[in-house]
Amino acid sequence: RYSNMVLNIDHIGIVVKSLNKAINDWNKFFGYTQYTQKVENTRQKVYVVFFKKEGSIPIKLLQPIDKSSPVYEFAKRGGGLHHICFMCNDVQQEVECLKQLGCRILINTEPGEAFENENIAFVFAKHGLNIELIDTKKRANIIQ
Repeated sequence: RYSNMVLNIDHIGIVVKSLNKAINDWNKFFGYTQYTQKVENTRQKVYVVFFKKEGSIPIKLLQPIDKSSPVYEFAKRGGGLHHICFMCNDVQQEVECLKQLGCRILINTEPGEAFENENIAFVFAKHGLNIELIDTKKRANIIQ
């Protein structure tokens, strides 16, 4: 049985080698505009920038801070799709539900610096899918 919580895609996370290059590429190739300034996520050891485009799903670009980042090797190999983020009603409740359904918890509920320290979690689901869960619309360092 699937989760009984409301789950809608909030954004797609993409690992990149260089935020500066990727920022230009996402604008030039896909017409996305930068929505936030760079945020340092000290827990996941990545720099994060959000992009938006009218009528499309937001994109979150992630660059490893250094070799200790969990995505360092992935970025070194060229990066790519890292996760799909789902908005839910309550991160902790959704983590528990997904755990009961057999998903593996990668990062239990903790503050997410890119979301003004609101709760996030990461879950590894079936079919090789890495899922981020959030329950907020907040974003840190929005460009005014």
